[in-house]
Amino acid sequence: MIARVKAGVFSPARIPVAIAVVVIAVCAALADHQNKIVSDQVARADVLAKVNVVRAKLEGNINGNLQLARGLVAAVTTEPYMGQQRFTELASRLFNEESQLRNIAGAPDLVISLMYPMAGNEKAIGLDYRNNDQQRAAALRARDERKLILAGPVDLAQGGQAFIGRFPVFVKSAGNTERFWGIVSAVVDVQRLYQASGLLDKELGIDIALIGNDALGTKGMRFFGDEQVVKSDPVTADVLFPSGSWQIAAIPKGGWPATPANAWRLRALMAAAAALILIPFLAAGRLINERQRNYWELNRLSRRLELALEASAIGVWEHDLQTNHLAWDDRVNEIYGREADGGPRGYSDWAGAIHPDDLPQALTDFESAVTGRGTYSSEYRVVRPDGEIRHVRSRAMFYETANNSPRMVGAEWDVTSDVMLNTDLVRAKQLAESKNGELEVAKARTEHVAMHDSLTDLPNRRYLDQVLYDYAAKARLNGGHAALLHVDLDRFKHINDTLGHAAGDAMLVHAASVLKSNVGDRGFVARVGGDEFIVLCTIDDDDAQAAALADRIIEEMRRPVYYHGHQCRFGVSVGIAIDDGTSADTRQLLVNADIALYRAKRRGRNRHEFFSGELQSEIVNTKRIADEILAGLERNQFIVFYQPQFSARTREIVGVEALARWNHPEKGILTPDVFLKTAEELNVVSIIDQKILQQSLLDFEAWSAQKIGVPRMSVNVSARRLHDEQLIASLRDLNIRKGTFSFELVESIFLDDNDDLVTWNVEQIKQLGIDIEIDDFGTGYASIVSLLKLQPRRLKIDRQLVDPIVNSPQQRQVVSSIIEIGKSLGIEIIAEGVETMEHARLLKALGCDILQGYAFGQPLDSDGLRKFVRSRRLSVAG
Repeated sequence: MIARVKAGVFSPARIPVAIAVVVIAVCAALADHQNKIVSDQVARADVLAKVNVVRAKLEGNINGNLQLARGLVAAVTTEPYMGQQRFTELASRLFNEESQLRNIAGAPDLVISLMYPMAGNEKAIGLDYRNNDQQRAAALRARDERKLILAGPVDLAQGGQAFIGRFPVFVKSAGNTERFWGIVSAVVDVQRLYQASGLLDKELGIDIALIGNDALGTKGMRFFGDEQVVKSDPVTADVLFPSGSWQIAAIPKGGWPATPANAWRLRALMAAAAALILIPFLAAGRLINERQRNYWELNRLSRRLELALEASAIGVWEHDLQTNHLAWDDRVNEIYGREADGGPRGYSDWAGAIHPDDLPQALTDFESAVTGRGTYSSEYRVVRPDGEIRHVRSRAMFYETANNSPRMVGAEWDVTSDVMLNTDLVRAKQLAESKNGELEVAKARTEHVAMHDSLTDLPNRRYLDQVLYDYAAKARLNGGHAALLHVDLDRFKHINDTLGHAAGDAMLVHAASVLKSNVGDRGFVARVGGDEFIVLCTIDDDDAQAAALADRIIEEMRRPVYYHGHQCRFGVSVGIAIDDGTSADTRQLLVNADIALYRAKRRGRNRHEFFSGELQSEIVNTKRIADEILAGLERNQFIVFYQPQFSARTREIVGVEALARWNHPEKGILTPDVFLKTAEELNVVSIIDQKILQQSLLDFEAWSAQKIGVPRMSVNVSARRLHDEQLIASLRDLNIRKGTFSFELVESIFLDDNDDLVTWNVEQIKQLGIDIEIDDFGTGYASIVSLLKLQPRRLKIDRQLVDPIVNSPQQRQVVSSIIEIGKSLGIEIIAEGVETMEHARLLKALGCDILQGYAFGQPLDSDGLRKFVRSRRLSVAG
C-alpha cells in the first residue's frame, strides 16, 4: 500500500507540481517568518514602555509610604512605653501626607495594641502575629533579620487586603543591650495602591501580573493578574524595594497577536501567485490519477474487510432455507471443531453440535427469525467432537435471492472467554460486596472508638469540637441558648492514690452515669480530660435552668460510692458559660466555662459558678498585672525601701528592714499587697526576693563605705526560696559578712512542718552567719516546741497584736506573754507597727528590745535613709 501511495504521489504527472509547491512554500514560509519577527519586536517594545511607567509608580508609591512610617518607628524606639494617645498623635501626622496608607499598627511583643486610625480597625487590636498563620512568617522574619520586611498582600483581621511593611523595633535595655520591643506595621491599602500606580487603568492597553508576594521576587507567588499572563512569554521588569522586589509580567490586551497585521495581505499575494502557477499543473494531474485512485480504493476496502474478519475471529455462514444446505467458511468450521475442507454442511451439522440444554431455545430463536423474516440472534453452547464445550454467539439476517429463494446469512464468533470473564466478575463482585460489608462494620467501629472515650463510652474532646458549633446554632434557631457546663471531679486524685487506678476508673464510670442520667436525651455529655467532663444543654432565657442542672449533678456526686467494700466520696466543681450569640467562635464557650470552673474551685469547690463580664474583667486585670510584673522584672522596676529599727531603751538605730517596692511607670511606688498575690501565682516571688537581697547588699556596702551607722539589715525570704536546693550555694557566692544580715521568715511558712530541705537550709543559713528572725509572730500556729527547734535570733510581734495595746489590757497581756516566752528562750523581741510614742513607752515597759514603725521612721529609699540617719546624728550632736 505504501508503494502504491508513493507511486501516486511521485508519478510523472505530479513531479512538476511537487517541485513548484516546495519552492513556493519555502519562499512563503521565510517571508511570513521574517514579517512576524519584526511585528513581535515592535509589540514588545510598546509593552515594555508601558510596564516601565507602572513600575516607576509602584516603586515610588511603596517607598514613599514606607518612608512616612520610618519617623514613627524612630519615635517608638525612643519612647517604647508610649500609649495609644501618644501613638495617635504621632501617626496622625503621617496621614496628612498624600499616601496609600490605610492604618499604622504597633505590636509590642508581637501583639497589636496600638492603632491609628482606630475607627474601622478595632478587630485588629489584640491580634497575636505568632498565632496568625498568614502573618506569622513575615513578622518573625522581620524580628530575626532585624530589618524591614514588606509582606502581602495580607487578609486583614478588620477586613480587606493590604501590603504591610513590618519595621522591627529594638530598644535599649539594662546592660547597654538591645531588647526586641515589637513591630510597627505600615498597612498600605491594596486597591488604593493599584489605583494610584495605574494597574486598574482600563485604558492601559496591557494585561499585567505581579509576582513575588512578601517581596520575594521571582521566588514568590503571583498575587495580581491572570496566570495566563505569566505563561504567555510576557515582558518582565523588577520593582525594587528596600527589603526585596516584585516582578511585573505584561502582555498586550488579549495576548500577543498570533499573526502580524499585514500577514493576511502578504499571504493573499503569495497565494495568488501560487495559484497562477499550480492550477494548470493540478488540472492535468487530476485526470491522470483519478482512474488509479478508484482501483486502489477498491482493493483497500476488500483487504480491510478480510483483515477485520480474520482479526475478530468471526465466521460467516449462509443457510438455504429451501434445501437446508449450509455453507460455512473456515472460521465457522474452526468454532465447531470441524475440518476446514470446504465440504458441504447440513442443518443437522449445526443442530447436532448444540448442547442439549441450549438446543430448544436456539431452535425457537431461529424459527422466530425465519417466520418473521427478520433478524436472528442467539447464544448457546457448542459441544465439539473432542468433547470441549465453547460458548457461541450468532447473528443473521433474512433475505431472498434474485429467484426468490429464502436464505439466512450471518456470522458466529466464540465468546467463551467473555462468558468466563463475566462469571469471574460476578463472583468477584459478590466477594467484594461481602468484604465491603465487613469494612463498613469495621469503619463504624473505628469511628466510634476515635470519637468516644474508651472507659466511659462518652463522646471525647474531638467529638465535642465537631458538634459544639452546630449545637449552639441549633439552640439559637429554636429560640434558646446553649449552656456549657465544665464539670471537674474534686478529691479524685485522693481516691486514685489510696485505692488505685481501678477505683478511679470506677468513679469515672459512675460520674459519667450520673451526668447521662441527669442530662438524658436533651443534651450532650463528653469526657474531655482525666477527671473533666463537658455537658451541653439548651436553656431558655432563664439561667436558673443551668444552675438547677448543676445543683442536681453536685448533689448526686456527693453521695458515697462503694468499691470493693470501700466507701468513696468525691464532689464536683462546675463552671457554667451561656452562649449569648455574640461570639462567632463557639469554642470561646469552653474557655469561659473553664474560667468559671477556676473561680468555683477557688471559692471552696463542690459548687457552681457562672461566667460573667465581671469575672472576665478580673481575669483580664490579673493578666495585665502579671504581664506588668514580668516586664517590671526585666526592666528592674522592683526596688528596695528601708524602714529603720530602733533600740527601745536608747532610741538609737540598730538596724533596718529591707522592703520590696514596685516602681510602677504609671502608678508610682506600689507596696506588696498590690502585686504579691499575682507574683506568687507567677512563681516569681523568689526572683523578687533575690533582687531585693542583691540590691540590699550593694546599698549596705555603700553605707558602710560612707560610715553610715546601720549595724545590720533584715531581708524577707519567701517559702519557695527556702525550698530552693541552690539557695545555700547562691548565698555563699554573695560573701555576706557574718552578723550583718538577718532573714525574716513568716511564721506560717514552715513551723510545725517536717520539711527536711527547709530545715537543712535554715541550719546552713545560720552557719553562714546570717541570723534568723520570725516575722508576723502571733498570727500563725507555731508552737513552743517549734521555737526550740528553730532557735531564731529574734521574734517580730505582728502589728495586729501591737496596735490595740494602748487601749486593751488583755492585748497588753498577750504581748507581754509573747515577750516573756522569747526572753525565756534567749530571743530578742521586735515590735512592728509602732505608730505612737505611747506604743513605744508601753512596749519598752513590757521588755521589748527593738521598735519599728511610723512613730520613728517610715520606709525610705537608699538615699532617703542615708539622709535620715545623718540628720538624726546631727540632731543628737546638736
